[in-house]
Amino acid sequence: MIKVKGHEGLYRDPSTGAIINTQKPSKSNFTTSFSTALNDINNLKAELSEIKLLLREIIKNASTSN
Repeated sequence: MIKVKGHEGLYRDPSTGAIINTQKPSKSNFTTSFSTALNDINNLKAELSEIKLLLREIIKNASTSN
């Protein structure tokens, strides 16, 4: 394996020429990404619930005005 200049954890396979990343993702990056994704999901759930309530209200108002 040949180290790639200027890049930590990157090596070139001499037989194939492929670049190989030997660094593992950090646990803190995963935790932050997971936490952000979970927060986004919870926000979407709340917004969807609000949309459903508004739709029910529209249907209720449309049926009472006919």
